[in-house]
Amino acid sequence: MVDTVNGVQGVEFRSVSDLNTEKARKELGQEEFLQLMTTQLQNQDPFKPMESGDFLTQIAQFSTVEGVGDLNDSFSELSQSLVSNQALQAATLVGRKVLAPTGLAALAEGGSIAGSAELPVAATDVTVSVYDQAGQLVRRLELGSQAAGPVSFQWDGLKDDGQFASPGTYFVSAEATIDGRAEAIETLLASEVSSVTLSNSGGLLLDLNGVGSLDFSEVKQIL
Repeated sequence: MVDTVNGVQGVEFRSVSDLNTEKARKELGQEEFLQLMTTQLQNQDPFKPMESGDFLTQIAQFSTVEGVGDLNDSFSELSQSLVSNQALQAATLVGRKVLAPTGLAALAEGGSIAGSAELPVAATDVTVSVYDQAGQLVRRLELGSQAAGPVSFQWDGLKDDGQFASPGTYFVSAEATIDGRAEAIETLLASEVSSVTLSNSGGLLLDLNGVGSLDFSEVKQIL
């Protein structure tokens, strides 16, 4: 309805009843669909009647379209709820350590660095190497022959010369001799969680002491 107010035309005013009628029209999709189907059945060619399977297919398609919209709303609400619950649970990780393939770990004063080398198959020799931020080798740990699976290790913070390494962030890698060849293997390192934040994509990010941010999905084990 177009009305004139103070000489100005083109301003549209709709009453509450108009808005309710418009809303009702949008909600009558299923009723209108059934009326359309009834009309179609009444006016169909008697020599080529609609088969029951076609009729059911159209109903199913309509129901699917309506149902998808409802499911999207439900899944959206469920997703928000799950993220909130996950954030609350992840907040309890602050101060604890997690095992993840970061490649880096922080050494505290008088502390140590622990981790796990993941062997795909048995190896005759497993070696863990620790490097400083300049890329210099500071310690090599010889773990010997190991069966397939996780192989735990711990660096006590001592360099190869017996002196304590300076506190800071160190790079740790591992390799194993498999079938006579030296191969790099995945190394998981333990790091302390200093904080938890929610990323722009809705995921959780853990801030690891001396390492940086890590997606929560990359955590292999909570210690």
